[in-house]
Amino acid sequence: MRFMWMMVFLLMPLLGIAYIGWHVWTLVPLSPWFRGGLIGFGLLSFFLLFLNLGRVIDHLPLGLARLSYDVGDSSVIVLLYLVLIFLVLDLGRLVRLIPAAWLHQNFYTTMAITLGMFVVFMAGNLKYHHKKRVELNLTTTKTLRKPLKLVMLSDLHLGYHNPRTELHRWVDMINAEHPDYVLIAGDIIDMSMRPLLEENMAEEFRRIKAPVYACLGNHEFYAGVPEAHQFYLAAGIHLLVDEAAVVDRSLVVVGRDDRTNLHRMPIDELVTNRDLYTIVLDHQPYNLERAEAAGVDFQLSGHTHRGQVWPISWITDRLYECSWGSHQRGATQYYVSSGIGIWGGKFRIGTQSEYVVATLRSVR
Repeated sequence: MRFMWMMVFLLMPLLGIAYIGWHVWTLVPLSPWFRGGLIGFGLLSFFLLFLNLGRVIDHLPLGLARLSYDVGDSSVIVLLYLVLIFLVLDLGRLVRLIPAAWLHQNFYTTMAITLGMFVVFMAGNLKYHHKKRVELNLTTTKTLRKPLKLVMLSDLHLGYHNPRTELHRWVDMINAEHPDYVLIAGDIIDMSMRPLLEENMAEEFRRIKAPVYACLGNHEFYAGVPEAHQFYLAAGIHLLVDEAAVVDRSLVVVGRDDRTNLHRMPIDELVTNRDLYTIVLDHQPYNLERAEAAGVDFQLSGHTHRGQVWPISWITDRLYECSWGSHQRGATQYYVSSGIGIWGGKFRIGTQSEYVVATLRSVR
């Protein structure tokens, strides 16, 4: 079954490339050499994706590795949108709303598609760089020593495409909130430790003027969990792996190991003191009913990115009980973040990059 899904995963993009290549060949009113060059560049870009996933770029100079990452991983989203455009045009031609001449050696159609793609991806890139500040007001009947301000993040995906300069800006945004604590729900690392170590990104985390607690995400497993542990130690991050920490004498932060570890502890074994307000950091928002049954007060998750771009967001909205935003089951509140960073191409189309600023108060 796994082999079959792997074949489908490989076959679908190749069919998409063939479909786009045929349309480019018949549509673009330029020489065969130019059209062949466009198709060849598309194939090369998609091939770079496999170099990135295979970590071959770890052996390239840092600047070239970044270029390979950006081009290769962005090609998947470009491929998706070109397939959607040509499907709409073909459907319009079949129902006789679009003349067949529009899809054959047509300068105006070529320019319209080129301009439309440029506008969509430019807007998507600008939206990615604009980090949305989300406010949450959390209340509890449990006793707190004082109101607490929490900055919550997930899915930083630091690496070749999110370098230290980006992290520096994010740390400034965190410090501007003057939080009591910072909570990170996994995937701090993208896939490779190399850019984090070469740019000494741990030094940036040490600028955060509040204690930082985090759990692991699935991408830490890709990068290597022992290496991730060493990085978090150097960064001054309190990494919680199936363990709980009492902070401020009235708050418990529980960090779950990622779901990638099939032998991680059940959540009800980690929540041992229901008298204290309990926050769980669990990267992947599956089995939300288990947090409710364990008496968790609040759970922070990430992982979904809400699909990053439309229409993938429609898919994640149906795959998860909650793929983004606030949610509640019984007395347990949840927030699933779409992430401050991103995997792959730096585009947000129909979704947002965000960080959460939560105020936690006792009410009687």
